[in-house]
Amino acid sequence: MKITLQQLQRSTGLKRIVIHSLDCSMYLAYADFGGDALLVTEPDGKALRTRNVTAMKQRLADVPVPALFLRQQSAYDEMVGQPTREGDNSLEVPLARDWGDSTWDKQD
Repeated sequence: MKITLQQLQRSTGLKRIVIHSLDCSMYLAYADFGGDALLVTEPDGKALRTRNVTAMKQRLADVPVPALFLRQQSAYDEMVGQPTREGDNSLEVPLARDWGDSTWDKQD
């Protein structure tokens, strides 16, 4: 399922956005309202796509989201000839909304 960036900017109940890091410096955003993730799209229905995390964060700047994450799936097992895992081998890390509001700065 999909949701446009404009619909997302006016939405309520959004729990988080996950930015997926894909091959060759491509990033896609998924909106999580507590159910299935919705692919964030442009008004024409094409996936909202950027070449870096900063550009994606700038595109999402007007979205009222309480949490932002970056997800990357590891290709390590495949690279070293290990069998494919049954479980997910994704790494998911929280991101600051912009470069100036990092929670690391607020810790003692």
